[in-house]
Amino acid sequence: MDTVITGLLILCILPIACSWVAGYYRQQQLGRVDNKEPRGQWRQLSGAGARAVAAQGNSWEALAVFSAAVLALFMSGVNLNGVSTLVMVLVALRIAYIPAYIANADKLRSLIFIGSYGICMYFFYLALSAN
Repeated sequence: MDTVITGLLILCILPIACSWVAGYYRQQQLGRVDNKEPRGQWRQLSGAGARAVAAQGNSWEALAVFSAAVLALFMSGVNLNGVSTLVMVLVALRIAYIPAYIANADKLRSLIFIGSYGICMYFFYLALSAN
């Protein structure tokens, strides 16, 4: 279970890390970081900066799906230690997703997304199969 909780913690940190990267691009592209209207400033970004913001949004979405999948596993009584390896793979994929997105490696990014989303769907399958 420790691996699952650690994975959840890491996935909670990733959107904030993307925000920091987007902040770097806000400073580089726009000359300053507007902390009073950050979302308005994010809309002005282009290229890698805009993709960093998009990666942040996707990271929040992935966190929601992973959280729901883990909750389903827990509620169905699936041994969370049995999915530890898949959780580590999912976390590695989600970490790799961010630089792939920012670098505009669209095909790689899509493959990474499919892999991580597929693991979450497998977790739902395990939860449904346990009953």
